[in-house]
Amino acid sequence: MQDININIQNNDGSRTTLIGPTDMSLSLMEFLKGSDYDILATCGGMALCATCHVSVVEGFDKLGEISDDEYAMLDTLPNITDTSRLSCQLKLNDSMDNIVVKVLGDH
Repeated sequence: MQDININIQNNDGSRTTLIGPTDMSLSLMEFLKGSDYDILATCGGMALCATCHVSVVEGFDKLGEISDDEYAMLDTLPNITDTSRLSCQLKLNDSMDNIVVKVLGDH
């Protein structure tokens, strides 16, 4: 196992690269919160609140299948995109190396 690069697209279009561990079973939400991103994660990672909503700018095809519960939650959002995911449902793994995400959660 090795660390992976997670790229965050900031509101001004710039990108910040973070190094994420793949050996701790962290979700992308937990990793982003731990990296001081403004994610409420109100439901604690149960796919019930969508406050950890991200748009996957690059690398969407590297992610696992979306669950029915996750899709149902995303479908309630006014700012859903074709590449929206709940970051609580994405466990950091080797296939996610170099993905680019933009944090869209409810603030």
